[in-house]
Amino acid sequence: MEVAVYGYGNIGSGVVEVIERNQDVVAKGAGCDIHVKYVLDLRDFEGQPIQERVVHDVDVIVNDPEIKIVCETMGGVEPAYTFTRKALEAGKSVCTSNKELVARHGAELIQIAEEHHCNYFFEASVGGGIPIIRTIKSALRQEHILNISGIVNGTTNYILTKMDREGADFDTVLKEAQEKGYAERNPEADVEGYDACRKIAILSSLMSGKNVDYQKILTEGITKISAEDFMYTRKMHATIKLLAMSKKTDRGYLAMVSPVLIREEHPLFSVNDVFNGIFVKGDMLDDSMYYGRGAGKLPTASAVVADVIEAARFQGMHLPIDWSREEAELIDVEDSERSFFVRLERKACDIAKAAEVFGNGKVVTVDELPEEYGYLTPVMSEKEFAQKAASVDGMITRIRVEA
Repeated sequence: MEVAVYGYGNIGSGVVEVIERNQDVVAKGAGCDIHVKYVLDLRDFEGQPIQERVVHDVDVIVNDPEIKIVCETMGGVEPAYTFTRKALEAGKSVCTSNKELVARHGAELIQIAEEHHCNYFFEASVGGGIPIIRTIKSALRQEHILNISGIVNGTTNYILTKMDREGADFDTVLKEAQEKGYAERNPEADVEGYDACRKIAILSSLMSGKNVDYQKILTEGITKISAEDFMYTRKMHATIKLLAMSKKTDRGYLAMVSPVLIREEHPLFSVNDVFNGIFVKGDMLDDSMYYGRGAGKLPTASAVVADVIEAARFQGMHLPIDWSREEAELIDVEDSERSFFVRLERKACDIAKAAEVFGNGKVVTVDELPEEYGYLTPVMSEKEFAQKAASVDGMITRIRVEA
């Protein structure tokens, strides 16, 4: 079976490598040999074996009846959306790693695939090599999923892990992550939480069966987390992670991305470095957790090729995905409840004042920071906390606490 790859960057080249290096097991899984006939890219790769398969016009691929499957690894929305739509309308299944495109147009592209008797698969868009989407679609199909929470961005997890272990500040660790290739030159999508937001939107859509608009999800990044914050969390046998969360409630779905304080007994506490961990709660299964490399050339490419095998096995058939274009009901985060960890200046707000405002909480002190203290509040709503916090002076920072 002939396939094409859109984009010969990090992931696209990985897809070709996985197909060709593991040709035996790929063919066994697919029930036929899989061959990469074309690679679409703006560039030429003179002197490289791939050059003879490079094309610059997407219509060469779209109009070739031999091409049955396309791997879209371009990233971004355009021209990936236009090229993906063309392929699906030509009856070619598309397998993608593009979380931005899936988050924005997933429901629409699934519908187009259904209309043209092909498939739009996106396992690699969340969790890299962790088969979380296939798990939700298949292994947990019998469940009402009540909650998904996870560390779904390897860059931010690497940064927070280094800050915790080494006591380094954010800027120093970010620079090191960029030098090692874990962070992009422009790291905004990662460190501001946008990447994690798109991923939890995809998982929430699969969880609800309806479309979750990622632009409506409250999203906070890690740029305000400091080395001093970790001095407190170590005293509490806890750490800080960037958590993407989605929870089913009686009134709709609560979805958000935020740094949270996680205690050592929590399953996600030990998910460190560039690894991802996704925690799923079902109404029958209860708790399960999925762990692995959430990014990287070959882990992500491996997930794309897993979808290629699936598409080859069911060539000419559409496998339904429970994700409609109807908008899911998202509830306001201000109605959700949790405790909060705050750092306060002693001169501006003494411990008695903190107890008066926030209620009976726990005081945490760090010898190296004598002019301030930490306060762990009782459980309260986001709205209530915001009102209380507005009435005190000298609040240095606020971090949500994961139960």
